[in-house]
Amino acid sequence: MVELPYEYDALEPAISEQVMTWHHDTHHQGYVNGVNSAEEGLEAQREEGDFSDTGSLLDQFTHNFCGNVLHEMFWNNLSPNGGGRPEGELMEKIEEDFGSYENWREEFKAAASSASGWALLVYIPYTDELHNVAVDDHDDGAVWGAHPILAVDVWEHSYYHDYGPDRGEFVENVLDLVDWNDVHENFMDMFEKFN
Repeated sequence: MVELPYEYDALEPAISEQVMTWHHDTHHQGYVNGVNSAEEGLEAQREEGDFSDTGSLLDQFTHNFCGNVLHEMFWNNLSPNGGGRPEGELMEKIEEDFGSYENWREEFKAAASSASGWALLVYIPYTDELHNVAVDDHDDGAVWGAHPILAVDVWEHSYYHDYGPDRGEFVENVLDLVDWNDVHENFMDMFEKFN
């Protein structure tokens, strides 16, 4: 599991030290453990030649693997020195695909409001477009061929202790912590890889 790139209390008051501790050390660790357990089960069934649990093991693998990847991105997308706005090629692409940064932000907040898991900004090489995506759980609503460049966790464990049912305030505060340099690097890595 990836270590946090900052201290547990570094994102206060937007995200409390308590929530960061629970979220990283318990929830995220649970997905890492789930991936390991699923892979052990898949390996065992290959050795034994009994594939009766394949469906449940693959579901377990997919759910936990996606949860692990998105959490790693979430931690790295945030910074105590974050905020501001994207710049350079990323800002140009946001303006091209959403009309303006303000349009992107409002649509992203709406995605975060409707999701039962994650709000993602993804790059889709097939169409050379950025899109916001609302993902339930970790993988329901994901788009084939899309590559997340910004992930915001909107499961209740991310915010309920600090915000109660006010997910909107949580999302506003988290967007003010976004490390746009990290998101820009994610975008450029995908753009250069596929163009």
